[in-house]
Amino acid sequence: MKPVTEQANPKTKDIDLKSAIEIVRLINEEDRTVADSVSKVLDSVAAAIDAIVERLSAGGRLFYIGTGTSGRLGVLDASECPPTFGVSPDTVQGIIAGGYDALHKSVESAEDDPGQAARDMEEAGVGSRDAVVGISASGNTPYTLGALRHAKQIGALVVAVTCNPSSQMAGEADISIAPVVGPEVIAGSSRLKAGTAQKMILNMLSTGAMIRLGLVCGNLMSNLKASNAKLRARARAILAEEAKLEADEAARICEEANNDLRVAIVMARARVSRDEAERLLAAHNHSVRRALDSLN
Repeated sequence: MKPVTEQANPKTKDIDLKSAIEIVRLINEEDRTVADSVSKVLDSVAAAIDAIVERLSAGGRLFYIGTGTSGRLGVLDASECPPTFGVSPDTVQGIIAGGYDALHKSVESAEDDPGQAARDMEEAGVGSRDAVVGISASGNTPYTLGALRHAKQIGALVVAVTCNPSSQMAGEADISIAPVVGPEVIAGSSRLKAGTAQKMILNMLSTGAMIRLGLVCGNLMSNLKASNAKLRARARAILAEEAKLEADEAARICEEANNDLRVAIVMARARVSRDEAERLLAAHNHSVRRALDSLN
């Protein structure tokens, strides 16, 4: 029997005869079901977050691995972690079958080689302390399945994100996250609902892990890297809100902190020098909340 992600959707069987507005209404109606599907697997997502945090806290890293749309989503989520949470690019990494070329053009044949996944992981230095999240709509992609089997052999944490609960990947994983999104609007085009579900789950995994690691203060991006004009403006706005400062004073403190928002917040809230703020942050794994709480 075909995986549910490969089956034809009876609700959209005549979509090729529809007008543009009818097409987008059908797509939107199907998309509305995705969040409900994800809501049914939140316990598994939370368990994965806790397990990932345990690995990261012990010096491990988080690797996403997949092919096609799934692989691109993993690379996207990994690439967003350094500017958002101030972590090293090594902390969260994406591995995609076919390498760099697969990010901007189809290299779908790369998904057929399970042995290549192990070679790619070895090249990236994946080890026993790390967490590996395999991403595949069907859960049976040879490359991604090979990645999870290799990760299991070397003692890494193994998480599967798939839309097929009975998949081979789900059976290999320490933790399986498998929302059932049903047949796609276009049969087999898993970049649609399955891709949306995967994106939602990856958002939760990385954001939840970084929050649990203390890299968010309240609901503010306290650890963002102010690496361009937009982010420097955002950092000043966050500092002004968090420390109840006027815009000019927030800008001055940010400059004194060398545009390191973490340092600026601790300087402003604790009324300490830059050197003391940096010392406090280093002592508390660069968590603004924990650095400030240590003074109470």
